[in-house]
Amino acid sequence: MIAIIGSGLVGSSLAFLCASNSLDDIILLNRTKSKALGEALDISNSIPETSDFTIHGTDDYSEISRAGIIVIAASTGVYLKNRHEMIGAQVKMIKEIGRKIKENCSSPVILIISNPVDVLTYFFQQETGFPRNKIIGIASSLDSKRFRYLISKTIRVKNSQISNANVLGEHGDSMVPVFSQTKIDGKNILEIINSTQKEEISEGIQNYWKSIRDLKDRSQFGIAKNTFDVMESIVRNQTLSIPASVLLKGEFGEQDVCMGVPVKIFSKGIVEIQSIELDKTEKELFKKSAQTIRNNIKSI
Repeated sequence: MIAIIGSGLVGSSLAFLCASNSLDDIILLNRTKSKALGEALDISNSIPETSDFTIHGTDDYSEISRAGIIVIAASTGVYLKNRHEMIGAQVKMIKEIGRKIKENCSSPVILIISNPVDVLTYFFQQETGFPRNKIIGIASSLDSKRFRYLISKTIRVKNSQISNANVLGEHGDSMVPVFSQTKIDGKNILEIINSTQKEEISEGIQNYWKSIRDLKDRSQFGIAKNTFDVMESIVRNQTLSIPASVLLKGEFGEQDVCMGVPVKIFSKGIVEIQSIELDKTEKELFKKSAQTIRNNIKSI
């Protein structure tokens, strides 16, 4: 069983992907029960005729007791200037959700997509004490997809020509695009783009969410698909290597902070925190990103 906490744009988009791809039984949980019931009623029509799975809406945490995967997509409001605007309210929310999950579920894999994701992943881990490999913040894979898109747009290459385009660190302004490992048809991208293009791509990733918000309401499909990929990997026992936020215990020289790093995911969650070669500038930016997240954690 899959439980999705939060039935807004992202939660409902994710539920649609799970239902239409027959991933597993789905519980949509929302503080406003009617919202969860309505989304479930609509999404149920996307379930294939050959599927045995169902979707159900509720506001009762006891109904998610059998969930093997729980996605947290809830929010206390809509941020407009940065992902930390409502950090106090969001941390209070994640702690409350963590307590309720711990009371009702034994050992689920938790996927957090609420923002600020790195800070919330940290506080959820602190609140529940669940193993770090089972608490995954989903955002750096989305930033990496945005990185690829902007590369493709800037130098007019196909997405399939781009490899090793990863973004690490904070899901925020201090994120670190790893240009040093990114390749176009096997050639390092730094041999292709100039410093101005590099800066424009970096700024483009940071401000991508603002570009979306200027044109529509909020992003939903990109994060929903990236989260679905992780869920599919877990449910169907398929190895997936992506950058994701996890509690670090010495990896990359960092302690007691959650941030985006390369990980390998399988049926039980994260099975490996993978290494990646960073150049001198990227190492410095990664360290600054870690401190930015720590400062945000300490602000609570």
